[in-house]
Amino acid sequence: MASTWGAYAGRLLAELGADVVVVEPPGGHFTRTYGPFAGDRAHPDRSLWWWFYNSSKRSVVLDLEGADGRDHFRQLVGAADIVLEGELPGRLADAGLDHADFAGSRPELIWTSVTSHGRASPRSSEPWTDLTMMAASGVAWMNGYDDHSLPPMRGRGYHALQIAGVHAAMATLTALAYRDVSGVGQHVDVSAFAAGNVTTEYGTVLHLVAGQTAQRQTGRHAAVQPTMEVQVRAADGRYVTTGFPPQEAKDFQVLLAWLDELGLRESCPEVFFLEIGIERGGINVARDFDDPEVVAIFAAVRTALVHVATHLPAVEFFEGAQQRDLQCGIVYSPEEAFENHHFVARGFQVPVAHEELGRVVRYPGAPFQMGASPWGIRRRPPLVGEHTAEVLGEWPEGPCITLPPHVRSGGG
Repeated sequence: MASTWGAYAGRLLAELGADVVVVEPPGGHFTRTYGPFAGDRAHPDRSLWWWFYNSSKRSVVLDLEGADGRDHFRQLVGAADIVLEGELPGRLADAGLDHADFAGSRPELIWTSVTSHGRASPRSSEPWTDLTMMAASGVAWMNGYDDHSLPPMRGRGYHALQIAGVHAAMATLTALAYRDVSGVGQHVDVSAFAAGNVTTEYGTVLHLVAGQTAQRQTGRHAAVQPTMEVQVRAADGRYVTTGFPPQEAKDFQVLLAWLDELGLRESCPEVFFLEIGIERGGINVARDFDDPEVVAIFAAVRTALVHVATHLPAVEFFEGAQQRDLQCGIVYSPEEAFENHHFVARGFQVPVAHEELGRVVRYPGAPFQMGASPWGIRRRPPLVGEHTAEVLGEWPEGPCITLPPHVRSGGG
């Protein structure tokens, strides 16, 4: 079912090799109206939101308000491995098209529902936005700046939908692995609120168990007590991050050599603690966090990295750290990250032919890479109802989602 909540999960499954057919209402799903649009021309087939969340799928238009549309939907479900939907609770039940209507005849069917708070919660019928979901689940609270006079922040780009989508895809594949062993399907009930909440790292657990509140910090993990800053302006005014400082003696030696190369050893008094760290053979902060000398060495490493960063342009610092196997980064804009030669070399840019536009569009590639499971954008996102005749005619028993062997066996 075309939906806001289930769109990303469907894309993940499609690009792992599943045949995903998205069922839309006449005129297309309302997310086709989400801008921006290709060429700044508002059109259901030009929505960049639709493009991103629905690549590799096929589109069937069905009017579920009519008897024919409901019959065709039953036909699709009759042969489906999985049904993925994100409707408001009760909508499909009112049409006789819910999981309970198929469970008796299709005990092996996997039906994944994604709602804001779960099927049983009355809150899933309440209005929501990505912002309110990120705030309510606690994700926004954990993100922002050291200056707490500023409000919490959320990531841009419909993060709540993507968090829910990843959890829905994982839960669906887990149910599939269980069915491969037991032969029994199940109803997977995904709460976007709960999915967001478990991404707050230890923030929620800390609050519930210890009664403490993790505070947001600029560019680093939230914590009860402030930690050392990691973001710094480089010599050219751009921001870099010193990441998580190394703890091995060999890395301390590399950092000292970098300071020497730049002629910065004398202006960095923390060198003394780096030398002690080398004499100790490295440190283990997790084990010896209450050892003052270990804490001083750890702080000295970060201070030395900051010293280097403030004397180099941002890109030079970033690439210099990477060449030395030091986990430092740079704050790129989305456009810079997409065009970065490291991303290009790793195949993150995926050319996708849009024959209806007479051009090739570069899409962002896989959010993760797996050695044993093939991944790829199979086709451009479908036009409204583009495959209706194909699916209902050529494949009258055509499924809503059909999984290839490597996914069916749990390899995805």
